[in-house]
Parts: sequence; C-alpha cells; structure tokens
Amino acid sequence: MAPNVGHNADNKAELMMRSTQRLLRITSMLAMAGALAFATPAAQAAANDAETYRQLDQLMDVFERVRAEYVEKVDDKKLLEGAINGMLTSLDPHSSFLDARDFEQMRQQTDGEYGGLGIEVTQENGVVKVISPIDDTPASRAGIKAGDYITQINKEPIFGLSLQDAIAKMKGPPKTSITLTIAREGEDKTRDVVLVREIITLNRVKSEVKAGTVGYIRVSQFNKNVGASTRAAVADLQQKIGDKRVTGYVLDLRRNPGGLLDQAIEVSDVFLERGEIVSQRGRRKDDIQRYYARPGDQTNGKPIIVLVDESSASASEIVAGALQDHRRALVLGQRTFGKGSVQTLIPLSEDTALRLTTARYYTPSGRSVQELGVQPDILVPQLSDPDLNNRPRLREADLRNHLINNSSGASRTEEVDDKPDPRFNATADALKKLKIDDFQLDYAIKVLKRLEKAPAKVASAAR
Repeated sequence: MAPNVGHNADNKAELMMRSTQRLLRITSMLAMAGALAFATPAAQAAANDAETYRQLDQLMDVFERVRAEYVEKVDDKKLLEGAINGMLTSLDPHSSFLDARDFEQMRQQTDGEYGGLGIEVTQENGVVKVISPIDDTPASRAGIKAGDYITQINKEPIFGLSLQDAIAKMKGPPKTSITLTIAREGEDKTRDVVLVREIITLNRVKSEVKAGTVGYIRVSQFNKNVGASTRAAVADLQQKIGDKRVTGYVLDLRRNPGGLLDQAIEVSDVFLERGEIVSQRGRRKDDIQRYYARPGDQTNGKPIIVLVDESSASASEIVAGALQDHRRALVLGQRTFGKGSVQTLIPLSEDTALRLTTARYYTPSGRSVQELGVQPDILVPQLSDPDLNNRPRLREADLRNHLINNSSGASRTEEVDDKPDPRFNATADALKKLKIDDFQLDYAIKVLKRLEKAPAKVASAAR
C-alpha cells in the first residue's frame, strides 16, 4: 500500500482558504507598498511595516506547515520557543529567552549559590567554550582553563546542543559526579576530566595581608553584596596592618566574568572620592544614565593596583576602567575580555523572561570597552602559567554576532613595542624554584613596594 501523503477534503479546503486569505493580504500589502514608494518618509515607514507583516505571515506559514507535515508530531511550545531563541541569538551573544529552568538558574547565580561546577561558558559554532573557571570550584581545581572546549558530557557528544541545555547538564545535585571531555588547542588528544558537583557559593570576596603591609583583595564575581563585602575587606586589612602602615592595595579581578552593574559601582566607590564611575547609553540619544561615586575614599588615597586578564569581563571592566580613568589605580596584567554591553531582564510571565541587550556602557572618559577591552597600564604576562604560549585567548571580539565598538569618545594612545621584554623571560619552572606561583601578583606587590620607597613627588604622581 502506498503511504498516505495527501490530506482529506476538509483539510484541503481549509488550506486553500488560508492560502487565499494570505494571498489577498500579501497582494494588498504589495499594492500599498507600491503606492507609498513615492510618498513621504512617514509613508515609507508604513511600507516597511507592510514588509514586516509579510515576513510575519511567512513565519506563521512555516509554523503551520511544520505542525501539519513534519515527519513526527511536534510540540507547539517547542516550535515557538525555538523561533524566539533563533530571533535572539541572531542579535548578539548575550541576548536570550529564559524559560522556567533558565530563569531559576539565573536567580540562583545572582543570589550567589547553586549546585554545579563553577564554570563560565559560551557557545561558538555549536561548541561549548570555556570563558573562565571560578576560583575554588571543581572546575578550577581540575585544571580547566579559559579557551578549553567541552566536547562531551558523560561521554555523550554535545555538538549542536543549545548552550542552556549544556549548562543544565553540567549543573546538578551536590556530591554527584560528571565527566567532561576537554579539547585544548595545542594538544593532539582530548582528555576526560571527572568532577564532583558542589554548592557553588559565589558571594566571595577574599582578603589577606601580603608582604607585611600590602592589602590583597580578590573579587571573583559581582553578585549580591559584593560591594559591602569589599568594604568589609578593606576595613579588616586596615585593622590587621594598621591604616597608616598600609603600603597599598591589590584588587584582583582576574578570571572575574562580571555580574551585577550596581555591585561594580559599589566596588568602584570604595576606592574613589568623587566623579563619574560609568555611564550607560541606549539606542536613543537621550537615553543616558550616569552613576557617580559618593564622597569618601575608604582607602584614604593609598596606591592601588588592579589585576586583570583576558577573562576579566563586564563588571570587572567597569571597575578597572573607572579607576584607570580617574588615575586612581594602575591596571596591571593582560588586556581584558571586552564585554561592554548591558543586559536588562524583562519578565514575560511569572516564570519566563527576556534577557535583552539594551545599552552599551562607557568609562568616565567616554571609552567603550566593547570588543576592545581595557588595556593595562603595565602589560604583564602570567609567566607562572605553563600553558601561556599554547592557550588560546578568548575575547568578546571572537564571539559570533558580537556588537561592534562604535565609541566616539576618548581613546588611550598606546606605544607598541614588539621587542622581547627582558623582564618577562623567566619560565614557569624557574619561577616555581623561586617560590613564585603567581608572577602577576608578585609583580604587583613589588611595584607597590617600589612606590613606598620612592620620593613623595614620584609616589604622588603614580597615584
């Protein structure tokens, strides 16, 4: 018996009626567009609207064809969510639709606690790529690094899986194990890494005294209460060292993928006496919001060094850019990630939302870090990393559909020198023998110590 590939008479009649209705609408739209071709700009806009409606009509036609004729029965919700996700992913890497599961995951990350591996990822040509592992998490302890590719989860290939689905597979109840297959550029073979999920508590601001008089503050992500925790860390260091004895502070934002805008403003405010911290500018010329520091520099003007690397993104770049522009800190390390856009969470229902890129942010001097990142005042490679020369550098400019930097504001002029720098010829093994396991941090502490011994005028100019 031949397969039934036709429709019954009622279905045929219904489809013919729908086609006729669509034909009439399209004919009417085309006629209107033609009549308006030589009309006013407002009329031309109406013609553009007509084209938009024609495309929407085509979308509904595809939707109905898939429902009626796809080889297997499909769920309407799945089809519509797929259409929405396709629309948003065509915009930029950071806009997305959040269903109930994704909405809950975002809430957990913002609140600062969830069960998982502690890893920031993105998607590149259907492959999951690591942006940064978070400090003291299963991912960082297992040696996963920025630029690594995750090709399989529990031996199942994930190529083509949506980023949200891949993240959901990596999250799970604490104390459960998971196997990630990792591919790294420069290595011929993939490797299997077994990790045990745990509660990831992201609200971490760590501080300790270095070299007797240097206050070290590590901020790993900008989620809730990070600003208050940074203030508490400064106060604690001042008490331990003695405020007058403090040489300066190292603010470590390396491998910090960002977070909440208000917390980036709070952290910047800890170190600034006055002035603009950041501005965000939307699509319209008058859509500008500016955020300022409140009077009172908690560190009393002590020298500051901000450590950054290629995984310092978003909120980290706001802080580094603000302190750099105000000449309040020296930025040291590698050029940052370059995510200079603002995402707004727009609720659509009780358990779904739209995460939409609505603005770009700018440093106090009018620089946009989008695509370009923050260039350090002192460029220092992380020589302690044995994979330094083989590890790929993933930045915003490498992501598909990233926003282009369109800044017309002030830019920093850099003098490029391609000659090898004799300060940076040590190997990781040689540094290990000297008991230096973090070359960038060691370099920052030595810079602060040199400032302490410098004449007052030189130290003041550096600050």
